[in-house]
Amino acid sequence: MHIPENYLSPSTCAVMTAAMVPVWIHSVRKIRTDLPKEKVSMIGVGAAFSFVAMMFNVPLPGGTTGHAVGGTLIAILLGPEAACIAISVALLLQALLFGDGGILSFGANCFNMAFVLPFLGYAIYHALTKGEVSQKRRLSAAGLGSYAGINAAAFCAAVEFGIQPALFRDAAGQALYCPYGLSISIPAMMIGHLTIFGLAEIVFTAGVLAFVLRTSPALLKASSVSAAERKPLYALLSFLIVLVPLGLLAEGTAWGEWGADEIAADASAGNALGYTPAGMAHGFELSTLFPDYTVSGLPEAFGYVVSAVIGVALLIIFFRLAASRKEPAYSK
Repeated sequence: MHIPENYLSPSTCAVMTAAMVPVWIHSVRKIRTDLPKEKVSMIGVGAAFSFVAMMFNVPLPGGTTGHAVGGTLIAILLGPEAACIAISVALLLQALLFGDGGILSFGANCFNMAFVLPFLGYAIYHALTKGEVSQKRRLSAAGLGSYAGINAAAFCAAVEFGIQPALFRDAAGQALYCPYGLSISIPAMMIGHLTIFGLAEIVFTAGVLAFVLRTSPALLKASSVSAAERKPLYALLSFLIVLVPLGLLAEGTAWGEWGADEIAADASAGNALGYTPAGMAHGFELSTLFPDYTVSGLPEAFGYVVSAVIGVALLIIFFRLAASRKEPAYSK
């Protein structure tokens, strides 16, 4: 679901980023006023879980892949505003260090995965868990919320892709950016997310939430989180990091994430596209330190693990530093 560089026009990217600015401002203000200092550092743990979840690529028949995001999970544990900031920072890190998602399309990716997904997923979860409810109902609500959230996010991405060829073409009539209209982009995105990828989001969300309810139930209610309550989360995170090479087993490229050298051969419209859109061929490109989560000189699987460790460590450190600078809320 990561929209790469040059798939959206610069003007589309500007509009999507502008749409996210008030969401980011609201989320930061909400965190500052409502989230205890001790819990701000936990946003980094949530971001780390999302970062790792997105490394577990799941195959879909036909050669494409997708992944879970974990936005509803973070929203349930820390609030949708915290989830928004957690995923936004994770997406920025992925784009800057690993080339996963674009810098120009950062606002669009955040709109889909850091805004639509966690806020909708949490709204559904919250509506279904008012009052005292059983753990089974809580997990079912989390699953439904996460499924709706990731599919809404995928639909938004499909629309963003699909409007490009209608709005931006060259003199010869060829698309400048994403070449597939809504009639192709919506089915291509939604079939995978309504089935396999949506199921992956349910399993990840409900599975981690069940683990939290069993090992650190105070996390959902307590104003602070003790070191003892954090340990099971760090243990689970470490376990998932060890398993991330499983994400390499899924062959193929996620739909809409082809490189400029691959798209001419794509046959989403039934036949090979036959050309590379000019905006992709001559667009913005950023060289990253660990492209596609690889580390120069290391075997692919080991590099994948090292990339996961680097990403998780940076996210946890960043939010710990942010927590240390948070001033306690006060009333006049």
